[in-house]
Amino acid sequence: MRKSFRIKKELEFQKVFETHNSFANRKFIVYVMDKPDQPHFRVGISVGKKIGNAVMRNFVKRRIRQSILEMKPELRRDVDFLVIARPQASGLPMKETKEQLNHVFHLAGLFVSDQSEEEK
Repeated sequence: MRKSFRIKKELEFQKVFETHNSFANRKFIVYVMDKPDQPHFRVGISVGKKIGNAVMRNFVKRRIRQSILEMKPELRRDVDFLVIARPQASGLPMKETKEQLNHVFHLAGLFVSDQSEEEK
């Protein structure tokens, strides 16, 4: 995923946190902030030390990034969102990671199809 799709700065992370639009399941928490003038979505990924050592945290981040990349065409473009991995997310197989992210993204209304259903 290109750098323009990432949220890296702490101030940008804090802005999204302060919106208080959070959605969660047992494995992930997603914070969402609408940004209507944006050409594409941006994502920040946070994996805490409770997940494990640096190798395990990077492994989990790579799986989250790849899952988001595969869902990219279906995701809304006018949002910034943060994905926070809970400790239960460590050691998940790729299929399970994608299913759990898909579930929490549906809860958050991050898919284009979810947005069109809300307008009806």
